[in-house]
Parts: sequence; structure tokens; C-alpha cells
Amino acid sequence: MKSTVAPSSVRKTRFTEATISLFERTIPDPFVLAILITFIVAVLSAIFAPHGSLDKLVSGWYKGFFDILTFAFQITLVLVTGHAFAHAPVVQRVFKSLVAVARTPVQAATLTFVLVAIASFCNWGLGLVVSALLAREVAKRMRVDFAWIVAAGFSGWVVWASGISSSIALAQSTPGSAMNVVQKITGEVLPFGATVFTRFNLVPTIVMLLAMPLVLAWLKPRDEDAVLLDTGKHPDAPLREKPEGKLSFARWIEYSWLGTAFIGATGIALLVIARTQHIAFSGVNAVIFVMFIAGVILHGYPLAYADAVKNAAKQTGSMMLQYPLYGGIMGMMDATGLPNVISHFFIAISSAHTLPFWSYVCSLIVTFFIPSGGGHWAVQGPFVVPAAVALHASVPATTMAVAMGEQVSNMMQPFWAAPVVAMAGIGVQRVLGFTVMTFAVGVLVYGAALLLLV
Repeated sequence: MKSTVAPSSVRKTRFTEATISLFERTIPDPFVLAILITFIVAVLSAIFAPHGSLDKLVSGWYKGFFDILTFAFQITLVLVTGHAFAHAPVVQRVFKSLVAVARTPVQAATLTFVLVAIASFCNWGLGLVVSALLAREVAKRMRVDFAWIVAAGFSGWVVWASGISSSIALAQSTPGSAMNVVQKITGEVLPFGATVFTRFNLVPTIVMLLAMPLVLAWLKPRDEDAVLLDTGKHPDAPLREKPEGKLSFARWIEYSWLGTAFIGATGIALLVIARTQHIAFSGVNAVIFVMFIAGVILHGYPLAYADAVKNAAKQTGSMMLQYPLYGGIMGMMDATGLPNVISHFFIAISSAHTLPFWSYVCSLIVTFFIPSGGGHWAVQGPFVVPAAVALHASVPATTMAVAMGEQVSNMMQPFWAAPVVAMAGIGVQRVLGFTVMTFAVGVLVYGAALLLLV
């Protein structure tokens, strides 16, 4: 009897299985990967850098290890506050209402992708959390392959570094930031008008929003092949409930709205004063502050928000381990002069027009080794910005090219998929088997934008 399986379905299945196998065999734990990159940079610095002596390597690594701590904590709070905000009861109810609009799996995947993309553009931590939560809501409402719908959500995260919470764009817009490489080299601070809200950044982002729903619909597994969500094995996290009866003062104040009202009123007052009196309110601190105030208000009472933050903190362990190592890598490069050596290579192969594109290609590769935007910039920023200055290329475009490569390669990088699949309750390899197509589309769209629109 002849098989009724379409050849295209067979090809999709084989492609997904090959991708899953590749990730399992080649990608170590992200912390181990950070150690490996530290070793590689140390060796390259010792061989090629003009000041690659042992004392420069060690002292530079030590200095960088601690110089990055403020930024590392800021980026950790971006994830934590976004996570806590998304778990507010009112936000959860909004998720359920939104998901109820979809009537078919393809509609659900499209809705999930678009909502996550919007959330990610505003706050990358929120986008990560929303992708997992929306996928679970969809899987509880209809028969759908769970890995595919999680992949649809995670694919929406492909625009995060082009958004207003981009760690790279935020750092370059924050005067005095340890990660503001552009300011250190050129003396200039890049506002969002020069990076995020530009034609070369917004056009490819919109193209991704239009193209990916079609790709996801094509990738949808057949109904008979669907692997469903197992809610018994991965139940929803229980919500804290207010205790009954008479409460002690300590218990009463924990569950009272007074603390929330005080923090909320203070935060709103600061926002009003900052706007009316033109107080500086931008960069990564502004993103954290807004998400913190909104999260406290929406959770209703202090203990509920504290619980949400504790749950969010469970997702940050790898980040806290890796950022100091990435700072150490940046410190070694600064101390030894390795960025100048690498920048000369880029100058040799690039022109003022093509440098952003080649920076993007480099970023696609670097992301597989350094999966966090801030840590990535700590390594790549110090050599692409000098190259841009030397070639009189667009510094904003070169900067955003690194961010674009970061977000696209994240679709093939288990580091950021890990918290999503942990919250959703599914294995990472099968999800990445679908998001490899998001990676392929993103490579073409953002690469073309850097060549045609800069």
C-alpha cells in the first residue's frame, strides 16, 4: 500500500529531526560555553594582540569581570520585572481573552506570534514570558502540536533587539553606561531615533511580522502527528490566596493594598515630574522602573508581587553566572588591544556601505557562542565601532546590525529558549527544530535591509 504522506511533509520532518540532532550533539551548557569563549579570547589576545602579556590578560579580565556587574543586574531586572508583570492576575485574564479569539491552530499560532512580537518589542523579558504563557493557553483550548505553538511564540521574540528594551540600543542611549561603547569611542550617545526608530530597523521588523505567520502555517504538523500538552506532568503554577480570618499586623500588611498604593503613587508621581520638569528618564533604568511600578500595581498587594519576583528569579541563574565572564572577555580585549586587530580585518573587507552588513554576519556567528545581547556587545562592540569610525560608516546602523544578528541567531540558540520551554513545560530541542525556519527567514530579511536601506 502506498504512503499517503506528502513529500513536503516528509522533508519537513527530516529537516526538523536533523536540526534537533545537531543541537543535542554540538551545544554545551551556556555557562560552559562562556568559559570556552573566555579561553579562546585569551589565546587570540596572547597571539595577535599588541599587548597580549599575561599580566595584561589577567588584570584586564579581573577589571572587566566587575565593571559589568551594574549592567548585568540591570538586564537581569528587565527579565524579572517583565516576568512578574506577565504573571499578574489581570494580565493572565487578558491572555485568556486574547487566545479565545482564535478558532483554528493556524489562527492561534498567528495571534501568538504577533502578540509576542509586540510584547518583545516593548520589553524582551515580557516577550519571553508571554510566549510560554500564551502557548499554554492555546494548547489547553484546542488540539495543537505543543512544540509548534511554543515555537510560534518564541519566534515572536525575533524582534526583541530591534525594540525599545534592546540591551544594545539601551546601553548606547544611556550616558556613562559601562556598555556604551559608542560613547567611549566617539563621545556620542545614540538616541532611539538613530537606532530603533529608523527605516533600516523598522521595515525588516514589519516584514517579519507579515511573513512569519505564513511560514508557521506551512510548518504546522499534521493533526495525527501532533504532540499535545501534558497538563498532568506540567501543571500551572498555583496562585497565592489571601488567608481567611483574623490576621496579625505582619500578615495584614503583607496582604494589604496600602504598600502597593504607596509604591504606585510614588512611581506615577515620578513619571509625571520627569515629563513636566524634563528630568532625564530613559535607557535601561526607565524600562525597569516602568515594568516594576506596573507589576506592583497589577498584583494588588506586596506579597503577591514578591512571589512573582521569586518565581522570575529562578530563570536568571545562568545570566548571573555568564555576564561577569562576558565582562571579563571585554576587559581582556580592552587591555590587550585585540579589538583594534579585529577592526583592521573588517576595514579590509568592508566599505562604508557594507560594514553594517558584515557586522551583521559576524553577529550571527558570535551569538552562537555568546547568546546574551549585552555580553555579545561587550565582545563585538569594541571592534565594530572603531571600524565604523575608520570607514566613516554609519555608527548607528553598525550598532543595530549587531543587535539584529543577535535576535535572529537567538532562534537557533538554546540559551534563551531554555526559560521559555521551562515555563511552558516542553523539551528545547523540538522547539528549535521549528524555529530554525524563523532563523532562516530572519537572516534574509534583516540582511537585505542592511544592504538596501542603510
